[in-house]
Amino acid sequence: MTDLERARADLVIANRILAHENVVDAYGHVSVRHPQDPKRFLLARSLSPEMVLPDDIMEFDLEGNALGGDRRQPYLERFIHSAVYEARPEVVAVVHAHAEDVLPFGITSAPLRPVIHSGSFMGEQVPVWDIRDKFGDTNMLVTNAPQGRDLAMRLGGNNVALMRGHGFVAAARSLIEVVRMSVYVPRNARVQMAAMQLGAVKPLSRGEIAARNAGYKPDSPETWRAWEYWATRAGCKELL
Repeated sequence: MTDLERARADLVIANRILAHENVVDAYGHVSVRHPQDPKRFLLARSLSPEMVLPDDIMEFDLEGNALGGDRRQPYLERFIHSAVYEARPEVVAVVHAHAEDVLPFGITSAPLRPVIHSGSFMGEQVPVWDIRDKFGDTNMLVTNAPQGRDLAMRLGGNNVALMRGHGFVAAARSLIEVVRMSVYVPRNARVQMAAMQLGAVKPLSRGEIAARNAGYKPDSPETWRAWEYWATRAGCKELL
């Protein structure tokens, strides 16, 4: 397998995992930076993630334009991905999802914070982006480059940002890492919401987050164990 073929296969796995783990449904998407050209990224055509196959993967530039004369319908919100790749050269993979568990934290003053050890990868701060602040009343979808860049600016150097009344965006140094993060962000939100019903919540400390993240390696046996487990559950182990 060439690097590009491997990237396409891994992107299919990522789509299937996120669908099976209920991070995405008919909507939501995951992308990966092109392994040979950092000014390009790979993203499926407009298709439900659970249905994505290698031939469904398209290539885009950092303006969100489809390349190679590909005229298939792309995701309307591909500008989320292009803007994050443009702003963050170290980012290798991006997820946008609408997981309901995170939504309350984007429409109230209660901040989403890492409260479980597996939530540490979201980072200490999870900013909230409100499209209305700069663009007024819209359909709340990120459908052009200026909106995408404004979201990327709000994300800043963080790993996750919430989108008011919409969902979240996650960015990471590898595809496996962004999938892992996206699986655990909603789980962390569920735990935090349950804990808030009982009393004051004690989030992870800055030192605990740093200790967790310092030991993380995208190619470690522990990380591969999760990737293999999720891929098997999602019915695409043969693509590993």
